[in-house]
Amino acid sequence: MRKIFTVVFCIALLGCSDGDIITVELDFDDTFDQCGELVFYKTKQDPSESLSIELNFSNINSFLNVDDDGIYMSGELPVTFNYRTYDATLPNNYFCSDVPSSAVTILSDEESSDSTAIVSTLLIEDDNDGISASNEDIDGDGNLDNDDTDGDGLPNYLDFDDDGDNVPTVSENPDPNNDGVLSDAQDTDNDGIPDYLDSDDDGDGVLTRDEEFSSADQNPTNDIDNASIGPDYLNDLFSESVPATAFRVHNIQQTFIISCTVSNIQLSNLTQQTLDFGQLSPNQTDSRTVTPDFN
Repeated sequence: MRKIFTVVFCIALLGCSDGDIITVELDFDDTFDQCGELVFYKTKQDPSESLSIELNFSNINSFLNVDDDGIYMSGELPVTFNYRTYDATLPNNYFCSDVPSSAVTILSDEESSDSTAIVSTLLIEDDNDGISASNEDIDGDGNLDNDDTDGDGLPNYLDFDDDGDNVPTVSENPDPNNDGVLSDAQDTDNDGIPDYLDSDDDGDGVLTRDEEFSSADQNPTNDIDNASIGPDYLNDLFSESVPATAFRVHNIQQTFIISCTVSNIQLSNLTQQTLDFGQLSPNQTDSRTVTPDFN
């Protein structure tokens, strides 16, 4: 997505009276890239231009240390800001190459060495269970953190096994046609509770997580007495069990959304107080594992 940064610059030497204001349109994307130790940059073609920020950090991981609310805010960081023009389209790896491309010549290089930047990070976590976070607000109060169907300490939007039956939610067919509407979720025993929220999927009186006999491995899906019917936890004619003693390891996906704002830009005779530099793309991703306490 492209975004025109309409930057209002003031002619520094003349004190910025009304007659001294000029408007410059920098038609760049509203996202930026990163590489090295550490440069944020964005480029465009026709004409070939770039905006870049050099930060005194070794890598992007410095901005992933979010607090308990999933937020990081850097405070003001000293940076060098550059606006450059070129005689040709920049290659994709131009800013990340140890040796600059000889195929491109810098026509002009405006530098602001006394600029500052604020980098902010927002962490979004998800269980990647095939259900959007908004659909995991079971009580509909807008608070995702108080919906914990199985009482294992993980709210449903972070719990890849919402009902605690050791069968992953995504394997219980919560959204058969992938339309985001869960009214047609699989309900094996037709008790009005979809399998992904039902601790006894086949209604045989034995908890799904206990329907193991050949291997007590916290995985009821691989215990099959009658292959024509399927796993025992979906077979109401089979009710042997081995009581579960633990929950499965849960994997939580993490997405870090990083944004940057630059202040005190001084380019030659032009100054800009604040510039929204945009959002890093692609987002940084990671994961963490949790094994809930068994209940």
